[in-house]
Parts: sequence; structure tokens; C-alpha cells
Amino acid sequence: MNFTVINNATGTAEGFALVKSCEKKTSKNGSEYLDIVLADKSGEISAKLWDYREGLHKDVVANIIVKVRGQEQSYNGKPQFKIERIRPVTPSDDVDYGDYIPSSGYDPAFLRSLLDRTVDGVADPQLNALLREIFAEYGEQMCIIPAAYRLHHAIRGGLVTHTLSIAQLAEAAAKLYPAIDRDLLIAGALLHDIAKIDEFVVAQTGLVSGYSLKGELLGHLVMGAMIVERAAQKLGTDEKTKMYLQHMLLSHHGSPEFGAAVKPAFLEAEVLSSLDMLDAKIYEIENSIATVEEGGFSSRQWALDDRKFLNHGRKPVTTDVKFQ
Repeated sequence: MNFTVINNATGTAEGFALVKSCEKKTSKNGSEYLDIVLADKSGEISAKLWDYREGLHKDVVANIIVKVRGQEQSYNGKPQFKIERIRPVTPSDDVDYGDYIPSSGYDPAFLRSLLDRTVDGVADPQLNALLREIFAEYGEQMCIIPAAYRLHHAIRGGLVTHTLSIAQLAEAAAKLYPAIDRDLLIAGALLHDIAKIDEFVVAQTGLVSGYSLKGELLGHLVMGAMIVERAAQKLGTDEKTKMYLQHMLLSHHGSPEFGAAVKPAFLEAEVLSSLDMLDAKIYEIENSIATVEEGGFSSRQWALDDRKFLNHGRKPVTTDVKFQ
């Protein structure tokens, strides 16, 4: 963390950070404390506010920027920040949120231009028209919000980064396997997570703070199929074209166990589901070893079968993608 040491004798440091997570807990002696993860672009650290007072600290919640003071200590061999003071930032702090919020690293305008270029490359007239209709409404938001609440691509610009990554993987797969309907696969890739825009509640920082009522009750797979339905009705899209695209959105999680409404029932639907999982796993693995020294292992990753991952050091660790 990029904190400034203000007292060398005590090791006291202070600075600004994103509250990545915040949970009120009860200690063994019955007193309440806050269990917090603080983060900035340099990384994150577990933190504890032992001297918790409801009236003073009720505004300390996840997905805000705070000013914090305390000391870095060690617990079970890992760094931990003991918080002495903490408060939400104010306008007078003149904090640039971009310095503390993890992001895709790409300018949203570039991501939007790449999204539009990918749509332009879909030759099928009905799929192209559907994509243009839907992105006219959702494209701008898509280039800003995260792709997830806590897991893969939970960063500003994460949704479009994840989407474009899958679209470029789909392009490569279609070149390798002639049986794939390229336009159908890319259209499904571009729209598979479109309804996350309505599924999430996005905090002032630009990160996801929770789920909307529709998100909780319907989920983005069903809502995505509904978005396609509305656009198809407006445009008079062929029934089979609409249905194929809806099936891809409803099945891209692979199986009901992982939230799919149905299992993939044709080639492009199966390929989309596999590419979605591949991109998510690559991000999760790279993120898990981002702060691990060469030759070391990450902590266990519950989203990846509770496995640990090795940083072998043969390539620099990064969650960035290199768009073509």
C-alpha cells in the first residue's frame, strides 16, 4: 500500500485507500470490530479496526475511498494493518478515484471504439442490426462497469474487457474450426453478459456494491434473453435467429449447477460457454499470483476448486489483455 510513514518510531502511516470489503465481527471477548480489506493500485492488505464505535464508524462500508491511519503488523506470517483512525474522504481531500480503483487499464473511449468495430465485423444483417440496437442503449455503460461483484474482472471497465476478450477468442476459434458459425458465436460473445448492467448496483466509485432487485430475482442470463426479445420484436428479427441467440445467453454458464437456465444445445452455445469459463479462469489465476514471489504459491482459490497456483516466473504476472 502506498501509505506515508508519519512516525518512524511507532511505524504509524497514513494515506488513502479503497475499502474493498468491510464486515462487522465480534471478537472472543465480545467486543465488535471491523474486518476490512484495503486496496489501491499497488495491491491490497487485510486490516482491522479494533476500536469500533457504531456512531463514529457507521459510514465505513465497502466500495468507498477512505483516509486511514495505523500501523502495519504481521499476523500468521502475513501483513495486516491495525487501524487507529479511518473516515470516508471528503471533497476537500481532492482524491482522484482512478488512483485507488482497479481498472482495465484501457481508456473507455478506446474500448467503445473496439466494441463498435467488432459489431461492424458481424456480417449477418439480422445479428448486426440486433447488436447495433442493443449497444445503442447499453454500450456506454458496458465500457465502464465491472463484470462481477467479487470474482473475475471485478474492476472498472471489466465487463467490456471480459466481453471483448471472449469475442477475440471466438474469432480465433472460428478460423480454426470451419463448422462454427462465426457471426452467431461473436454475437453471443458480445451479448452474453449484457444484462449485468441491470443486474448490478454500481457504487459511486464505479465498482459493484450489490445486486438490484431484478438481478436477485431474475439474474443476468434471463434478463439478457429478455433484452434480445425486446430488440428482436422491434426489428422484426427472424424467430430462429432470435431463439439461437437467446439460447446462447441462457446456457452460457454451462449447467444449472452454475446458474444456466439450460445446457448448451448446439456448437456455438457450447463454445461460448467454454470460452467464458476460460477467460474467467485465466483472470482469476493471474490475479491470485499477482503478489506472489517467483516460486511461491497463491492462497487457495475457492472459485477454482480450492486450488493453490504457482508463480513459476517464466512470464511477468499481469491480468492485462492485449487486444488485436
